Amino acid sequence: MRKFINKKIAKLLNCFIATTEKNNLTMQQCNNRKFCKGFTLVELLVVIAVVGILSGTVITLINPANYLKKGRDTQRKSDLSVIQSALEIFKADLGVYPFAAQIPTCGNPLIGGAPASTYLRRYPCDPRNTGQHVYRYVVSAGNASYSLIACLENTSDLQKDPTNNSAYCTGGTTNWSYTVQSP
Repeated sequence: MRKFINKKIAKLLNCFIATTEKNNLTMQQCNNRKFCKGFTLVELLVVIAVVGILSGTVITLINPANYLKKGRDTQRKSDLSVIQSALEIFKADLGVYPFAAQIPTCGNPLIGGAPASTYLRRYPCDPRNTGQHVYRYVVSAGNASYSLIACLENTSDLQKDPTNNSAYCTGGTTNWSYTVQSP
């Protein structure tokens, strides 16, 4: 029994020495030994290709840019709702909606009346606040009604305007209008 164990240990030790010193072992000899383990280059390339294809598919399906667009559009709708509430309080106090010149730039307060009252401490800014991505206030003659317009980035939004307001939101395939009107 002792000879058998010594013989096995000697074979394993010889295989280990042969692999560490890069002696010539055939693949069949290496496959029969515990110390000769590893993947072939072809196996590694196949696994890398499969992982690449799967990750590309997942990223395409998830597309984080779409979630960012949807998040910004949700913020736009919320901001227009806040502005609409302030405008309704303004009208309740003063009898008319504010003139277009009374609407502040984003970040500034909406003030009106005498004595002056603050209706919004900070007028909201569009999440992008560049180019066509700014909130627009369009008031009718006599300040009897208004429209608040924002440009959405997600053109498949179910709440977008039926017809794009191209005077404000150009590029109907990349931007679409969303309008809130006075009740």
